[in-house]
Amino acid sequence: MTLFTIPTRQQEMLSTIEAEYRETAALTGLPAPGSRTLQAMAEVSRREFVPLTVKHLAYANSPLPIGHGQTISQPYIVALMTDLLDPQPGDKILEIGTGCGYQTAILAQLAGKVFSIELISELAASAAGHLQNTRNVELKNADGYNGWPEQAPFDGIMVTAAADHVPEQLRQQLKIGGRLVIPVGPIGGYQELLLIRRLDAENFSNESILGVAFVPLLRKRTRDH
Repeated sequence: MTLFTIPTRQQEMLSTIEAEYRETAALTGLPAPGSRTLQAMAEVSRREFVPLTVKHLAYANSPLPIGHGQTISQPYIVALMTDLLDPQPGDKILEIGTGCGYQTAILAQLAGKVFSIELISELAASAAGHLQNTRNVELKNADGYNGWPEQAPFDGIMVTAAADHVPEQLRQQLKIGGRLVIPVGPIGGYQELLLIRRLDAENFSNESILGVAFVPLLRKRTRDH
């Protein structure tokens, strides 16, 4: 039970997430959001992370623009990806694509330490402001495709933009038993949300969860072009 009052519209957002879990349970295998995930999403205000122009839509169950061609993910997807990653207290998590920092803040509620990388410098600076009081987050303005090898291995890795393939560098930065959650597929085409588990030093399992639509995972050469 929370020890604070949740704004009505935020509570409606949480109820909508629960309803969408029920509707997609046959695909995801998850009939309800995890209690820790739901609690984190009750404690972190999405409204504080979105631009002024869309604050009136902050609790809508839809992606919203955050500038520079990027979006904050639909709350249902934030919850689902968090549950698939299943971060535990003490876990070390890598996030590729900080964006506005909302998903980062959710992960920080659940894990021991979150390392997050954002390529777009303006978004990285904005996220740093949003997360300035979150002590267990370390941010880097860089190309996240190669991960953060200096901090590897990670208990979990989350990629918040669609890649056209699973970067091998990220798979290799997982601990044995670790999880990688990543949307994969062409931009404007069919993308699927994948859950990858590292079984041992050489072997991984791959599970397709459901179809999704994400902005592309940008590379530094794309930004420099």
